[in-house]
Formats: sequence, C-alpha cells, structure tokens
Amino acid sequence: MFEHKSQPLASKKKFYNRIFKAVTFSFALIFVCLMIGILGYHFTDNISWIDSLHNASMILAGMGPVVNITSDIGKYFSSFYALFSGIVFISNVGLILAPLAHRLFHRLNLED
Repeated sequence: MFEHKSQPLASKKKFYNRIFKAVTFSFALIFVCLMIGILGYHFTDNISWIDSLHNASMILAGMGPVVNITSDIGKYFSSFYALFSGIVFISNVGLILAPLAHRLFHRLNLED
C-alpha cells in the first residue's frame, strides 16, 4: 500500500490521495456502524428512530448512553455495541493517521 523504505517519498498528490481514501473509508465505516446502532436500539428496545440515532451517535462518539434501556436484549445489545464502538473508534484513528505516520517515518529515514 505504501512505498518501501528504499523508494523515494511519494508525491504530494499521491499522499493527498491516500489521505482522502483513508478519511472516506473511515466515514463509510462510521456510517455503517451508526446504522447498526440505530437499527439495534430501535428493534431491541423499541426506542424511537430519533432517540436511536441520538443514543447510537453518543455511544459511537464515546460520550455514553442517553436513553434508558429497559429490556434484557436491549441491554445485551447496548453492552456489545459500546465495546464494538470503542474498537471502531480506535481503529478509525489508526486508519486516518496511518498515511501521516508513514510519510513522517519515511521522510525521517530517507537516505541522502
């Protein structure tokens, strides 16, 4: 995916293209995860669509739950979704920062 340490530094155009792809993929992944949360909260605990969106957004952003979950299946879903969201958040940060970190380390290790 990235150039080898023996290859020259990628052009700015190629670098910006990598950043664009990483951010686009990251937003798509967040959208899919948000939809999982919205559908899960709506169908497991009969929460309204807008409250499901609000709760899933807050969990996915790491802020915490907003709506009180009453059913057992809703509590199971909420627990697993919270753990899943934490992993997705950390993965997205890594995904977005990977091209930046690679370019920095590649530039530091270029031979003159």
